[in-house]
Amino acid sequence: MANQAAAAGADEVGADTIDDDVSVKKVPRVDKPDGRKRRWREHKIARREELVDGTLAAIRLRGRDIGMDEIASEIGISKTVLYRYFNDKNDLTNATLERYVEVTLAPRIYAAIAVELDEFNLTRQVISAYVETVAADPEVYLYVMSNSSGPNRDVVADSERMIAELLSTVLGERLRRMEMDSGGSVPWAYGVVGGVQLATHWWISNKSMTAEDLIDYLTMQVWGGIHGVAQVKGSPARFNAVDHPLVED
Repeated sequence: MANQAAAAGADEVGADTIDDDVSVKKVPRVDKPDGRKRRWREHKIARREELVDGTLAAIRLRGRDIGMDEIASEIGISKTVLYRYFNDKNDLTNATLERYVEVTLAPRIYAAIAVELDEFNLTRQVISAYVETVAADPEVYLYVMSNSSGPNRDVVADSERMIAELLSTVLGERLRRMEMDSGGSVPWAYGVVGGVQLATHWWISNKSMTAEDLIDYLTMQVWGGIHGVAQVKGSPARFNAVDHPLVED
Protein backbone atom coordinates (compact mmCIF):
# COMPACT_ATOMS: atom_id res chain seq x y z
CA MET A 1 0.00 0.00 0.00
CA ALA A 2 2.77 2.38 0.88
CA ASN A 3 4.42 1.71 -2.48
CA GLN A 4 1.15 2.35 -4.30
CA ALA A 5 0.69 5.66 -2.45
CA ALA A 6 4.21 6.72 -3.29
CA ALA A 7 3.66 5.89 -6.94
CA ALA A 8 0.43 7.86 -6.95
CA GLY A 9 2.20 10.81 -5.40
CA ALA A 10 4.89 10.65 -8.04
CA ASP A 11 2.25 10.60 -10.73
CA GLU A 12 0.69 13.75 -9.29
CA VAL A 13 4.01 15.56 -9.28
CA GLY A 14 4.67 14.57 -12.90
CA ALA A 15 7.84 15.33 -14.76
CA ASP A 16 8.70 18.46 -12.79
CA THR A 17 10.36 16.55 -9.93
CA ILE A 18 11.95 13.16 -9.39
CA ASP A 19 12.59 13.50 -5.68
CA ASP A 20 12.92 16.30 -3.15
CA ASP A 21 16.41 17.25 -4.32
CA VAL A 22 16.43 16.76 -8.09
CA SER A 23 14.22 18.66 -10.53
CA VAL A 24 13.83 18.11 -14.24
CA LYS A 25 13.28 21.07 -16.57
CA LYS A 26 10.65 20.65 -19.20
CA VAL A 27 12.04 21.03 -22.72
CA PRO A 28 9.82 23.34 -24.80
CA ARG A 29 8.35 21.71 -27.86
CA VAL A 30 9.91 22.87 -31.11
CA ASP A 31 7.48 22.86 -33.98
CA LYS A 32 8.79 21.45 -37.21
CA PRO A 33 9.02 23.97 -40.06
CA ASP A 34 5.88 24.00 -42.14
CA GLY A 35 7.14 22.92 -45.55
CA ARG A 36 4.04 24.18 -47.27
CA LYS A 37 4.44 27.69 -45.86
CA ARG A 38 8.10 27.78 -46.88
CA ARG A 39 7.29 26.60 -50.39
CA TRP A 40 4.52 29.20 -50.68
CA ARG A 41 6.89 31.98 -49.59
CA GLU A 42 9.47 30.88 -52.15
CA HIS A 43 6.81 30.63 -54.85
CA LYS A 44 5.46 34.07 -53.96
CA ILE A 45 8.90 35.68 -54.16
CA ALA A 46 9.63 34.06 -57.52
CA ARG A 47 6.19 34.92 -58.87
CA ARG A 48 6.49 38.54 -57.74
CA GLU A 49 9.77 38.84 -59.64
CA GLU A 50 8.14 37.41 -62.76
CA LEU A 51 5.25 39.86 -62.47
CA VAL A 52 7.61 42.79 -61.92
CA ASP A 53 9.58 41.83 -65.04
CA GLY A 54 6.28 41.61 -66.88
CA THR A 55 5.35 45.05 -65.58
CA LEU A 56 8.61 46.52 -66.87
CA ALA A 57 7.97 44.96 -70.30
CA ALA A 58 4.44 46.39 -70.27
CA ILE A 59 5.76 49.88 -69.41
CA ARG A 60 8.22 49.72 -72.29
CA LEU A 61 5.37 48.81 -74.63
CA ARG A 62 2.52 51.00 -73.34
CA GLY A 63 4.47 53.92 -71.87
CA ARG A 64 4.89 55.62 -68.51
CA ASP A 65 1.14 56.30 -67.96
CA ILE A 66 0.16 52.64 -67.99
CA GLY A 67 -2.46 51.51 -65.45
CA MET A 68 -3.05 48.28 -63.56
CA ASP A 69 -5.60 46.97 -66.08
CA GLU A 70 -3.15 47.47 -68.95
CA ILE A 71 -0.29 45.89 -67.00
CA ALA A 72 -2.40 42.81 -66.24
CA SER A 73 -3.53 42.60 -69.86
CA GLU A 74 0.03 42.77 -71.22
CA ILE A 75 1.24 40.12 -68.77
CA GLY A 76 -1.73 37.92 -69.70
CA ILE A 77 -3.38 37.66 -66.29
CA SER A 78 -6.33 39.22 -64.50
CA LYS A 79 -5.92 42.19 -62.20
CA THR A 80 -7.09 39.91 -59.38
CA VAL A 81 -3.94 37.83 -59.81
CA LEU A 82 -1.78 40.97 -59.46
CA TYR A 83 -3.51 41.79 -56.18
CA ARG A 84 -2.85 38.25 -54.96
CA TYR A 85 0.88 39.02 -54.98
CA PHE A 86 0.89 42.79 -54.37
CA ASN A 87 -1.09 44.66 -51.72
CA ASP A 88 -2.01 47.51 -54.05
CA LYS A 89 -0.69 49.61 -56.92
CA ASN A 90 1.89 51.27 -54.67
CA ASP A 91 3.28 47.86 -53.70
CA LEU A 92 3.67 46.86 -57.37
CA THR A 93 5.15 50.24 -58.27
CA ASN A 94 7.62 50.06 -55.39
CA ALA A 95 8.74 46.57 -56.43
CA THR A 96 9.11 47.78 -60.03
CA LEU A 97 11.25 50.75 -58.95
CA GLU A 98 13.48 48.48 -56.87
CA ARG A 99 13.90 46.06 -59.77
CA TYR A 100 14.86 48.82 -62.23
CA VAL A 101 17.36 50.35 -59.83
CA GLU A 102 18.90 47.04 -58.71
CA VAL A 103 19.05 45.31 -62.10
CA THR A 104 19.57 48.17 -64.56
CA LEU A 105 20.59 51.56 -63.20
CA ALA A 106 22.86 50.86 -60.22
CA PRO A 107 24.94 48.06 -61.83
CA ARG A 108 25.78 50.23 -64.84
CA ILE A 109 26.87 53.15 -62.67
CA TYR A 110 28.90 50.87 -60.39
CA ALA A 111 30.60 49.26 -63.38
CA ALA A 112 31.53 52.68 -64.78
CA ILE A 113 32.97 53.89 -61.48
CA ALA A 114 34.94 50.67 -60.93
CA VAL A 115 37.07 51.08 -64.08
CA GLU A 116 40.57 52.41 -63.42
CA LEU A 117 40.83 55.52 -65.61
CA ASP A 118 42.40 58.94 -65.26
CA GLU A 119 40.20 61.51 -63.54
CA PHE A 120 38.85 63.21 -66.67
CA ASN A 121 37.93 60.01 -68.51
CA LEU A 122 36.40 58.52 -65.36
CA THR A 123 34.24 61.64 -65.00
CA ARG A 124 33.03 61.37 -68.57
CA GLN A 125 32.44 57.63 -68.34
CA VAL A 126 30.24 57.88 -65.23
CA ILE A 127 28.16 60.69 -66.75
CA SER A 128 27.86 58.74 -70.00
CA ALA A 129 26.73 55.62 -68.15
CA TYR A 130 23.88 57.48 -66.46
CA VAL A 131 22.71 59.37 -69.55
CA GLU A 132 22.92 56.32 -71.81
CA THR A 133 21.05 54.12 -69.32
CA VAL A 134 18.20 56.63 -69.20
CA ALA A 135 18.25 57.12 -72.98
CA ALA A 136 18.05 53.36 -73.59
CA ASP A 137 14.94 52.93 -71.42
CA PRO A 138 13.11 56.28 -71.40
CA GLU A 139 9.59 55.07 -70.60
CA VAL A 140 10.73 52.97 -67.65
CA TYR A 141 12.87 55.84 -66.34
CA LEU A 142 9.96 58.30 -66.63
CA TYR A 143 7.63 55.80 -64.96
CA VAL A 144 10.13 55.44 -62.12
CA MET A 145 10.53 59.18 -61.66
CA SER A 146 6.83 60.01 -62.01
CA ASN A 147 6.04 57.52 -59.25
CA SER A 148 8.95 58.44 -56.96
CA SER A 149 6.85 60.27 -54.39
CA GLY A 150 5.00 59.28 -51.25
CA PRO A 151 5.62 55.66 -50.25
CA ASN A 152 7.82 55.06 -53.30
CA ARG A 153 10.22 57.95 -52.77
CA ASP A 154 12.57 55.93 -50.58
CA VAL A 155 13.56 53.58 -53.42
CA VAL A 156 14.81 56.38 -55.68
CA ALA A 157 16.34 58.30 -52.77
CA ASP A 158 18.19 55.19 -51.61
CA SER A 159 19.62 54.59 -55.09
CA GLU A 160 20.78 58.21 -55.35
CA ARG A 161 22.38 57.96 -51.92
CA MET A 162 24.19 54.70 -52.75
CA ILE A 163 25.61 56.15 -55.95
CA ALA A 164 26.62 59.39 -54.22
CA GLU A 165 28.33 57.53 -51.38
CA LEU A 166 30.23 55.33 -53.81
CA LEU A 167 31.31 58.39 -55.77
CA SER A 168 32.37 60.17 -52.57
CA THR A 169 34.56 57.18 -51.70
CA VAL A 170 36.27 57.34 -55.10
CA LEU A 171 36.73 61.12 -54.85
CA GLY A 172 38.11 60.87 -51.33
CA GLU A 173 40.58 58.14 -52.22
CA ARG A 174 41.87 59.99 -55.28
CA LEU A 175 42.25 63.28 -53.43
CA ARG A 176 44.14 61.63 -50.58
CA ARG A 177 46.33 59.81 -53.07
CA MET A 178 47.36 63.24 -54.41
CA GLU A 179 47.75 64.58 -50.86
CA MET A 180 44.81 66.97 -51.20
CA ASP A 181 42.07 67.86 -48.73
CA SER A 182 39.29 65.27 -49.09
CA GLY A 183 36.93 66.83 -46.55
CA GLY A 184 34.47 67.95 -49.22
CA SER A 185 34.20 64.62 -51.03
CA VAL A 186 30.71 63.83 -49.69
CA PRO A 187 28.96 67.13 -50.58
CA TRP A 188 30.79 67.24 -53.93
CA ALA A 189 29.57 63.72 -54.74
CA TYR A 190 25.98 64.53 -53.81
CA GLY A 191 26.19 67.73 -55.87
CA VAL A 192 27.41 65.84 -58.93
CA VAL A 193 24.79 63.09 -58.64
CA GLY A 194 21.96 65.56 -58.05
CA GLY A 195 23.02 67.85 -60.88
CA VAL A 196 23.48 65.08 -63.44
CA GLN A 197 20.20 63.43 -62.45
CA LEU A 198 18.17 66.65 -62.75
CA ALA A 199 19.76 67.65 -66.05
CA THR A 200 19.17 64.18 -67.50
CA HIS A 201 15.56 64.23 -66.31
CA TRP A 202 15.05 67.57 -68.07
CA TRP A 203 16.68 66.21 -71.22
CA ILE A 204 14.70 62.95 -71.44
CA SER A 205 11.50 64.98 -71.14
CA ASN A 206 12.48 67.48 -73.85
CA LYS A 207 15.14 65.95 -76.13
CA SER A 208 16.27 69.38 -77.35
CA MET A 209 19.79 68.05 -77.99
CA THR A 210 21.47 64.73 -78.64
CA ALA A 211 22.60 62.47 -75.82
CA GLU A 212 26.22 63.07 -76.86
CA ASP A 213 25.76 66.84 -76.61
CA LEU A 214 24.26 66.45 -73.14
CA ILE A 215 27.21 64.30 -72.07
CA ASP A 216 29.64 66.93 -73.42
CA TYR A 217 27.92 69.78 -71.55
CA LEU A 218 27.66 67.88 -68.29
CA THR A 219 31.26 66.69 -68.52
CA MET A 220 32.40 70.26 -69.13
CA GLN A 221 30.52 71.48 -66.06
CA VAL A 222 31.47 68.67 -63.70
CA TRP A 223 35.09 68.56 -64.82
CA GLY A 224 35.33 72.34 -64.44
CA GLY A 225 34.34 71.92 -60.79
CA ILE A 226 36.75 69.05 -60.20
CA HIS A 227 39.58 70.97 -61.86
CA GLY A 228 38.83 73.99 -59.69
CA VAL A 229 38.95 71.85 -56.56
CA ALA A 230 42.29 70.38 -57.63
CA GLN A 231 43.75 73.84 -58.30
CA VAL A 232 43.40 74.71 -54.61
CA LYS A 233 44.18 71.15 -53.43
CA GLY A 234 40.63 70.73 -52.12
CA SER A 235 41.13 73.44 -49.49
CA PRO A 236 38.33 75.99 -48.86
CA ALA A 237 40.90 78.26 -47.17
CA ARG A 238 43.06 78.36 -50.30
CA PHE A 239 39.98 78.86 -52.46
CA ASN A 240 38.78 81.81 -50.37
CA ALA A 241 42.25 83.38 -50.24
CA VAL A 242 42.38 84.27 -53.95
CA ASP A 243 40.27 86.23 -56.40
CA HIS A 244 38.13 84.40 -58.93
CA PRO A 245 37.73 86.36 -62.16
CA LEU A 246 35.42 84.68 -64.63
CA VAL A 247 38.05 84.88 -67.37
CA GLU A 248 41.79 85.09 -66.81
CA ASP A 249 43.50 88.12 -68.41
